[in-house]
Amino acid sequence: MKDLTVSTIERQNVLNNRFAVEEIQRNLDLSAMLFEGEYWLTKKMVAEFYGVDISTIDRYLASHNDELKHNGYVLCKGKSLKSFKLQFAHLIHEASKTTQLGLFNFKAFLNIGMLLTESEKAVALRSMMLDLVIATIHEKTGGGTKFINRRDVSYLPAAIAEENYRKNLTSVISQYVEGHHTYKYAQVTDFIYKAVFRENAKEYREILRLDSKDSVRHTLYAEVLLVISSFENGVGAEIHERYKQNGGIKLSVDEVEQIVGQLAEHPMQKPYLNDARSKMASRDYSFRDAYH
Repeated sequence: MKDLTVSTIERQNVLNNRFAVEEIQRNLDLSAMLFEGEYWLTKKMVAEFYGVDISTIDRYLASHNDELKHNGYVLCKGKSLKSFKLQFAHLIHEASKTTQLGLFNFKAFLNIGMLLTESEKAVALRSMMLDLVIATIHEKTGGGTKFINRRDVSYLPAAIAEENYRKNLTSVISQYVEGHHTYKYAQVTDFIYKAVFRENAKEYREILRLDSKDSVRHTLYAEVLLVISSFENGVGAEIHERYKQNGGIKLSVDEVEQIVGQLAEHPMQKPYLNDARSKMASRDYSFRDAYH
């Protein structure tokens, strides 16, 4: 994984992983204020935790304002600030006279910790974060030779990115495709696996002898996960576009199958799909007792 301080994409991939963020929060001894159902920290509290001046926090807020706001940094003012003061003014001096107060939720707090290069505590936090992200993925995937793909150094960022793209696809299927919510996800997944591997998910599961708790995508190599991510993203975008063209009428599962088939035959996709099939087959032949 790239250095979190320099890669916007890697930072966002970690922050978008809800399971990892929850695990980090459980493992971090952090005092924060519960307000309107969420924990918040002031700039002063964030600066004290990371051992830097408030001016340093201000500098990062200026240089990464959009990113930090996207991940939960807010300027609390008006009625919300008044309510906040009623609960916490006795704890924080900076809230007593100000007309607006900068607040970090937990994701924004982690976000600035990913950016700070001046703080030893931020360095330690980044290390802990990556360890917990890896542990979270390992816990979800289990062990053994069927998961030998995890030894690839590129697997972690690819797995995080793929999980985020998968959420986008399932959201699109939920909103724009007809059918039972469980069955239609399974059917579209099989369409995609047939397109990428010329196998469906059930057959792939049998080849690798995966049990009911094992996820097929957790057995895939980094390069293959990236192909899956790209393909799923394309399928989701095309479903949404077709839905709009249909005047807001949901697509049938058969229409989605046609979309997947057309995308698989697109000249831009073919080289990547062929490469993914080749890599999974050749590596599995060498490292796993499986044939594709």
